[in-house]
Amino acid sequence: MPEADRSVKVSNRDKVFWPRTGFTKGDLIDYYDAVAPHMVAHLAGRPITLRRWPDGVEGQTFFQKNAPKHRPDWMGTVRLGEVDYLRIDEPAALVWAANSAAIEIHPGLAVAPNLDQPSAVVFDLDPGEGSDVLTCCRVALLLRGYLDRLGLVAWPKTSGSKGLQLYVPLNDGTTYEATRPFAETVARVAESEHPDLVTSAIEKSSRRKKVLIDWAQNAPSRTTVAVYSIRARELPSVSTPVTWDEVGQARSVADLTFDTAAALQRLARMGDLMSPVLTEVQHLPEGRVRS
Repeated sequence: MPEADRSVKVSNRDKVFWPRTGFTKGDLIDYYDAVAPHMVAHLAGRPITLRRWPDGVEGQTFFQKNAPKHRPDWMGTVRLGEVDYLRIDEPAALVWAANSAAIEIHPGLAVAPNLDQPSAVVFDLDPGEGSDVLTCCRVALLLRGYLDRLGLVAWPKTSGSKGLQLYVPLNDGTTYEATRPFAETVARVAESEHPDLVTSAIEKSSRRKKVLIDWAQNAPSRTTVAVYSIRARELPSVSTPVTWDEVGQARSVADLTFDTAAALQRLARMGDLMSPVLTEVQHLPEGRVRS
């Protein structure tokens, strides 16, 4: 069936998924339908993990990695390890996922069939207790400086939760064997030079008033929340691309918090700020990473 003729049956549109705001399952579906022309480009060909909340954000949640048997026959899968992951290669597939109560969409970094070749390095900046997204901005600007000296450009987005994520596009066939140690080295350099601000240790006890640079996200089995994905927080916030000027000029958490309406308005006004990540070709340095 041609994509233009796809139809997806939806259900329970009036079910409230965010009790604090009245945001419904129908609103969730409508948002993903509207954002799909931009979002699907960042999902196509990748192994997708869905995080589902069948009864809304105050109910139980679970991650779904294995593609369900009841999916439409036109929705493909990608095999990684022992798991057949869903693929979201077209807008109808994203609408189907939303109708299955998948609030959050988490893709891998590589595109089939080259699942050992991530298209980007990702630095996931996660604030510990006593820090916030503004602290993440300070760390992001430090990382931008390191990367700039290595001849690399990064594109930032909010996590839609508390942090920021930086994507360094490669698109050059580099494997995880190179990207993971590169990300770890950069994180440890930042930690050694700014120990009061940065940690590379996952233990929460080491993260108070600091930002974790989660370099371990650069692995075949790991995922990072998709750009334009809604997050299941008290309000339906969105992982949203931001400019470096916005990162540098943010003065409050609200400056980097976007709901579904704001995310769509920014898309209409600014276009997809993350689109270069899909095509920009960069190469990791062969020498040592220095500050």
